[in-house]
Amino acid sequence: MLVGLLILGVATAATLTLTALQDNINLFFSPTEVKQGKAPEGRTFRLGGMVVDGSVERSATDLNVSFDLTDTAEVVTVKYAGILPDLFREGQGIVTTGSIENGIFVAREVLAKHDENYMPPEVTDALKKANAKQYQTNGGVKNDS
Repeated sequence: MLVGLLILGVATAATLTLTALQDNINLFFSPTEVKQGKAPEGRTFRLGGMVVDGSVERSATDLNVSFDLTDTAEVVTVKYAGILPDLFREGQGIVTTGSIENGIFVAREVLAKHDENYMPPEVTDALKKANAKQYQTNGGVKNDS
């Protein structure tokens, strides 16, 4: 009986630990993966890419801002209510944390790169994957647009 209770206790502790970890893990997705439906709807995750030039729209009355994020293959619209980092600007790599709501990514946090030469590794990998896929789609012809 004691061994059975011990096994039940360990199983319960493992289940609670795994549940807590699952709720706190923020997976990273690229705009292409979001458009393909791979990102969990209604759950928190990280989205990274380059801010599309000319896409930043700031509200005149509050801190709401919307912008498009791309991995050069797909574009996702991001809405954010708050103060953007000082280094946030169009054409730069960023990582946001939030969730998809009605097809739009609602960010709770926006992180910008910290110097001119740095780009978050997740964003770099997503851009490389998107460019490779675009290269294959174009029949081996590089598209620099």
